[in-house]
Amino acid sequence: MAGNPQSGETGDVNQVQEYERLVLEYEALDEEIDVLLERHQGAAERMSPEDLRQYREMARRRDDVYNQLKALEQQIFPDDENS
Repeated sequence: MAGNPQSGETGDVNQVQEYERLVLEYEALDEEIDVLLERHQGAAERMSPEDLRQYREMARRRDDVYNQLKALEQQIFPDDENS
């Protein structure tokens, strides 16, 4: 019996949905970081130790999400690398 031709489409849809989820997560983290920075006149040096810990944690998470986005982009759009 031949393979299900829609199984590849399902994988593509799942990848696009995961990409969209990651974009939303990245944007939310970026917004939270902006708000935290605004509360401290844009300077991490002015943050309390707790706010600085939170800032670093969110920035690290945002970087992780960004890296996941880039890896997923290479899977979804493999030909764009040569453009």
